[in-house]
Amino acid sequence: MSFLKKYLNNAAPTGHEWEGQKIWMNYLKPYADTFITDPYGSAVAILNPDAKYKVVIEGHADEISWYVNYISDKGLVYVVRNGGSDHQIAPSKLVNIHTETGFVKGVFGWPAIHTRDKGREQTPKPDNIFIDCGCQTKGEVEKLGVHVGCVITYPDEFHVLNKSNFVCRALDNRMGGFMIAEVLRLLHENNKKLPFGLYVTNSVQEEVGLRGAEMITQTIKPDVAIITDVTHDTTTPMIDQKKEGTVRNGDGPVIAYAPAVQQRLRDLITNTAENNNIPYQRSALSRATGTDTDAFAYSNGGVPSALISLPLRYMHTTVEMAHRDDVENVIKLIYETVLNIKGGETFSYFD
Repeated sequence: MSFLKKYLNNAAPTGHEWEGQKIWMNYLKPYADTFITDPYGSAVAILNPDAKYKVVIEGHADEISWYVNYISDKGLVYVVRNGGSDHQIAPSKLVNIHTETGFVKGVFGWPAIHTRDKGREQTPKPDNIFIDCGCQTKGEVEKLGVHVGCVITYPDEFHVLNKSNFVCRALDNRMGGFMIAEVLRLLHENNKKLPFGLYVTNSVQEEVGLRGAEMITQTIKPDVAIITDVTHDTTTPMIDQKKEGTVRNGDGPVIAYAPAVQQRLRDLITNTAENNNIPYQRSALSRATGTDTDAFAYSNGGVPSALISLPLRYMHTTVEMAHRDDVENVIKLIYETVLNIKGGETFSYFD
């Protein structure tokens, strides 16, 4: 839990993930044989680096954020997205603007309810939300070290609700990085020997198009990849289950069905869940999973890949919520699946 809190509370926006990666790698030093990193910040902890057959378990390290895009003469800061940041939750939120000398505090301002035109009330939009740093002029803002291109994050930190619900910004998907780290720790502490190389991969820049995974898979050239990310709990209000399917926090990991998911590898995962009494749910995805699974699957001539997701409420907000049991069961499912991979399998449909 101490690692989880430290890892989540640290800001690691897309393109600025390295401090979080240092925390992650430092935690895994006792459990890995070696590490590799790439120029953009993806990090990989490796067991059995000399093995020819390579298995990846992967999550992504980055969180959504904003960039400073424009500073008005009146000292107000306007923004553009860095990833899929939700403009509707911005008003009244405290922010950290990352500068070369540290954080500058600001708030997403919004006109008071008393002053808004009730007949033509505006809603928050990317072009009308703004940050107030307490400055009166553009020059004052710039003296704080704020300039166009500074990245902006929310400071919201980790909480536990009702003993079993983890709440924080950036559970998407640093919870994935936590879960794959725990798999490596358990393999070490249980003295498990694997007949292949295990590449525990924390990729960067997923939130802007799976970019980190695209790069690191070319470096690793894996034979198999198991990806973990988050997916939507669809049981809260205003979600159409006929469109989104039925997924519920607390009911177990979600195993994806999609073109990018290699069916024999997925069958190994579902069989592992059933043989180990691990509860799981299913999700049908359309053309793409929208996760790093797509980047691994379609790389290097095709890599058998599968997706195990963590149910999550309120994705891309500052109060993302996951159930403790689901976190533990994702860890258990990946761990047991890794132990069921023999090494050398092609997972070919034509054997």
